[in-house]
Amino acid sequence: MTVMKKSPSVRNTTSRKETTHKRIVETAARAIRRSGYDGTGVADIMKEAGLTHGGFYAHFSSRDAMLAEAADLAGADTISIAERIFSEAPPEQALVTLMKAYLSDEHMANIESGCALAALGSEMPRQAPEVRKASTRRIKEMIALVEHRLADHPDAHAQALVMISSMVGALMLARAVDEPELGQAFRQAVLHKFEASE
Repeated sequence: MTVMKKSPSVRNTTSRKETTHKRIVETAARAIRRSGYDGTGVADIMKEAGLTHGGFYAHFSSRDAMLAEAADLAGADTISIAERIFSEAPPEQALVTLMKAYLSDEHMANIESGCALAALGSEMPRQAPEVRKASTRRIKEMIALVEHRLADHPDAHAQALVMISSMVGALMLARAVDEPELGQAFRQAVLHKFEASE
């Protein structure tokens, strides 16, 4: 069988298209966390990515297809940060270290690059099936990651669900209120609860 080799110009075009596609998805992943799904328009994303609105359909079949990829990437960012924390922290301190980072002032302030679950969780029921599917897959990965660290716990799965729900809920509530002291209290209460149970 003869294998057709791509010419350099075809490879360059493919590579350029892949690079552009990645740039759009990265821009969209930041935008959905910053402005929410409904506050994220195609024209705005393309402009922020330095591209024309007309080029959008060369990369995506629909806005929802782009949002699904953006949700997937935003979720992957969260998983990657958790994995890095787990690899750097002593095993017995890994979960508390994750919680401290998750509930930190820095994470609180950086919604655009932070956890997609806390930034977008309340909007998920109203999203297209492909967006919810991408988000659900990343949530399950996060559960598995925490559950693995709780392997010695008698009910590791349930404990992982409680821990993740508590972290995400505390961060969502802390961002929702207009009183910094109350926002801090939500985060500290969750952190103290889990530190005490260690």
